[in-house]
Amino acid sequence: MTYQNALDYLYKQLPMFSRVGAAAYKPGLDTSLAIDSFFEHPHRNFKSIHVGGTNGKGSTSHMLAAMLQSQGHKVGLYTSPHLVDFRERMRVNGEMIPEESVVEFVEKWQASGYEGHPSFFELTMMMAFDWFAKEKVDYAVIEVGMGGRLDSTNIITPELCVITNISNDHSQFLGTTLPAIASEKAGIIKSGIPVVIGEAEGEVRDVFARKAEEVGAPITFAEDSPRIFSIEEHMPKGWKGVSKEGEWVSPLSGDYQKKNLNTVLNAVDGMRKVGIKLSDESVIKGIEEVETLTGLRGRWTILHTNPLVIADTGHNIAGISYNMAQLDRIMKDHPEGALRIVIGFVADKAIDKILPLLLKNAIYYITNADIPRAMSYADLGHLMYEAGLPGYVCMDVPSAYRAAMIDSYENARMAYYSYDKPVDPTKECQDVIFIGGSTFVVADLLKFLDEEAKKD
Repeated sequence: MTYQNALDYLYKQLPMFSRVGAAAYKPGLDTSLAIDSFFEHPHRNFKSIHVGGTNGKGSTSHMLAAMLQSQGHKVGLYTSPHLVDFRERMRVNGEMIPEESVVEFVEKWQASGYEGHPSFFELTMMMAFDWFAKEKVDYAVIEVGMGGRLDSTNIITPELCVITNISNDHSQFLGTTLPAIASEKAGIIKSGIPVVIGEAEGEVRDVFARKAEEVGAPITFAEDSPRIFSIEEHMPKGWKGVSKEGEWVSPLSGDYQKKNLNTVLNAVDGMRKVGIKLSDESVIKGIEEVETLTGLRGRWTILHTNPLVIADTGHNIAGISYNMAQLDRIMKDHPEGALRIVIGFVADKAIDKILPLLLKNAIYYITNADIPRAMSYADLGHLMYEAGLPGYVCMDVPSAYRAAMIDSYENARMAYYSYDKPVDPTKECQDVIFIGGSTFVVADLLKFLDEEAKKD
């Protein structure tokens, strides 16, 4: 079997939520527990940190893994979805799972004669756990897929749980109110296991407090425990902050990262309390070098500076609200420029609630990601026009990005010989280009840019 054969099996033979949506959703832990038993409970061979929530759980997971790695621990990291390469989902000390290990796992599975039908997520999660056990990792940071209570990852018993925040997302599965969603997310809180809650107000906070009391879990609300003494924007990107560990500069530029950082630092306190060794120097290094240590991409990633090009995977109401507010603020520093937004969504997203959040003063390049679950650019274009957000429709993400770049150079009266290489790079282009709306739009762009870079 080749690596491509193994991928074809995983993608085509198993239902994959990120591609097909609801048809792949399998609530409940029965299948996960069964295949966990079949593979002899690999997750029992390492200690873990469990990270859930609606937004920020990916960034939080990567920062915690980077800190543990900086301390000298051997660290597994399991996240989803991937952006460009399937193997991004599972890493050990920042290195993706080797192709031959993927092949080995799929061959073992196919030869097993197992009669169940796990989902893509259930089987790839088990691939990660099995690989982490074989690699003898000290700790694994495990990101929850969806929800918490019935999420496949909830078979683990971690050293610490982290729940970042609650927002409306996947309401058809998790509930239509924030307390209902919080109740599902709170399902990862376990007896005697400390939990850190990043953001929670009102009834949502009550849900977490009741669950923690019910199971006897020590609970910390990060908003009640500010760990950052000062923080300010750091140019050209990121945040410069001071905590009890010292001064640091985070390369993660999104406004939302300020709250993520406070959650992470509270999680550091939690890890130390349960005996996990983390020096101040390791915490600072984990913050400052998270992208290089763990391969984190797509979180307010600056891809180009002239014009300013930003990509972010925020895809629900809270994430898009943060992104629009930050873009609005950035445009105040680009008074002569245009804001150009390359945008697309998945078809099952609550578009009617998201479109009112989009900035009216932007020029839109309406497109769709290359997955079956994507809303077509034609359908999205029609909805945006009706919402007073007209734009250009583009058949795929690369063509939308190219159009936005070319329009930026023309707008700045810059001579160019290709869409991304101006002849006069010293002349500043005031335009700002943002790519987002869906994780998969950002994924398509990064894949395209990676392929273009290989040609050079």
